[in-house]
Amino acid sequence: MMHNFAIALRQAQARIRRQIAATGRDDSGATAVEFALVGLPFLMMLFGILGVGLFFFTTFSLENAVEQAARPIRTGEAQTAGLTRDQFKADVCSRLPVSTDCDGKLRVNVQSFNVGQAITTPACLDGGGALVPPASQLYAPGTASQIVLVTTCLKWSLAGDIPFIKLGTFADGSALIQAATTFKTEPFVTTAPGK
Repeated sequence: MMHNFAIALRQAQARIRRQIAATGRDDSGATAVEFALVGLPFLMMLFGILGVGLFFFTTFSLENAVEQAARPIRTGEAQTAGLTRDQFKADVCSRLPVSTDCDGKLRVNVQSFNVGQAITTPACLDGGGALVPPASQLYAPGTASQIVLVTTCLKWSLAGDIPFIKLGTFADGSALIQAATTFKTEPFVTTAPGK
């Protein structure tokens, strides 16, 4: 009787070992669990990289557009040709990515100062934290040998559309991107247009 009990016990132990070994080899569902653990952090990192990359691309594009559009002011071509604020803004906008909303969300200011005069930068936001109205934009390209400050303020709406990352400070999620350049105009002679 004791002998039968020992045999039954060994058989039960062997069965338990086989079940444990079989359970250890069963990996059905493991891939789903691993993806659930890794998937969300991966997507967050991916969208973060894309969002920050787009932010820097837009910032670089705006800085480059301001530098290129301000070149005729530096050389005096804009003053001689009678370039208006709207024409200057259109030149800046033509150099930006197509996705940029220049009409409603870009503010351009051109200020001129005499050498030695204190330079004041115009504000991009009003007292309530909204983008300043278009009517407050300044356009004074100056004359020969003056200091000119060109500043731009862009309300970048795409910042609010990127999942998992908050780049913007506006209520709708938009981000403020600013670019500026300062230079001394070349000594040019102003002639009336058409002469």
